[in-house]
Amino acid sequence: MARTWTPSSWRTAEARQMPDWPDPAAAAAVEAELRGFPPLVFAGEARELRARLAEAVHGRAFLLQGGDCAESFAEFHPNTIRDTFRVLLQMAVTLTFASHMPVVKVGRMAGQFAKPRSAATEEQGGRVLPAYRGDIVNDIAFDEAARRPDPERQKRAYMQSAATLNLLRALATGGYANLHQVHKWTLDFMARSPWAERYAEIASRIGDALAFMAACGLSPETVPQLKGTEFYTSHEALLLGYEEAMTRQDSLTGDWVDTSAHFLWIGDRTRFAGSAHVEFLRGVVNPIGLKCGPTLSADELLRLIDILNPGNVAGRLTLITRFGADRVEAHLPALVRAVQREGRLVLWSCDPMHGNTVKSASGLKTRPFDRILAEVRQVAAVHRAEGSTMGGIHIEMTGQNVTECTGGAIAVTDEALADRYHTHCDPRLNASQALELAFLLAEELAEARQARPAAAA
Repeated sequence: MARTWTPSSWRTAEARQMPDWPDPAAAAAVEAELRGFPPLVFAGEARELRARLAEAVHGRAFLLQGGDCAESFAEFHPNTIRDTFRVLLQMAVTLTFASHMPVVKVGRMAGQFAKPRSAATEEQGGRVLPAYRGDIVNDIAFDEAARRPDPERQKRAYMQSAATLNLLRALATGGYANLHQVHKWTLDFMARSPWAERYAEIASRIGDALAFMAACGLSPETVPQLKGTEFYTSHEALLLGYEEAMTRQDSLTGDWVDTSAHFLWIGDRTRFAGSAHVEFLRGVVNPIGLKCGPTLSADELLRLIDILNPGNVAGRLTLITRFGADRVEAHLPALVRAVQREGRLVLWSCDPMHGNTVKSASGLKTRPFDRILAEVRQVAAVHRAEGSTMGGIHIEMTGQNVTECTGGAIAVTDEALADRYHTHCDPRLNASQALELAFLLAEELAEARQARPAAAA
């Protein structure tokens, strides 16, 4: 039998990628204060998302999960939130139009502050300081005071998450996401992209369909789905003291819910045997994700699935694969076959970002767009070959006109990377590249849709 779970049972397991608080008593005091803060999301919303993801498990919906690599305090601005939300809307419309399926929209927003690191320290100019672990822990500036982990920063992260969620809910339900606004979602700087013209064509066809529906008496006033959209939040559940403090018991069901976000995931660095992060997330009822990288064996994956989703509930567990374009064929087929063989109900999502990070000639981290696209296509092909479905995509992107990933239709060159390289951690697709990826992914989904009737026959 599985041992008894409590929100604090993770403290008896091995917790990697956690900050070493200089004053543990101060950290405990902050966590105690956070336990008295209002929840950011509610149990009913988490259950609603799980139902939407269950549809994606069965091939009747598609998961679009995207947003910042790491949210920051310095770049917190309503326009930044709005622009990322706007691009996700554009991507969702493009994917829905191609696939004829609803798109479940989940932002890496309102809580994506903590970051895993490959080393505990960083060296610059002969000085060694603690690694930057995200604004919820310490500051990116390379000096001793800034890099000292400060538990008080968790309260600022909570407040920024609450404000971000407030704006996202207003954008999703207050008229901004009304499908009649589909023409107005294009950002000015994207006009140079050839994909902007393709998007305008889709917007026009949607406009014609809406006009026809209005003539039949169907309008945003009579069909609420036309007036707004559902939008959920997610982040990596890395800082477990914060997550524990935000975990509350649902008064209706008695279930434990992590109210910091609708969807939480376990990273590739924290999914090992005996992991505190696995122990924590096994006990909350939120939909959860598991990053699956090249070091994950099929046997270990099945063991983790049994721990995280022992009831084999569709929509509970999303497997987010992240291999790198040159390693998909070597690793993904064995995982898919094992899951298929054992009848496990999971949602397969593709993270084409993390396995394709390289250093540019100038020394900046970047991600070539052609490698990102290649991984998406290869993952989709493996799933088709194995009789499975790639039911989602997980990307780091922004609505800003940054230059962090090379390539794309408006080609960002190695030389241009430094022009607008603003990320606090990893390179993100800019708005134009994100929309381009959506169109290229839409082609894959359209092919899959056209093949379904033939397969059924």
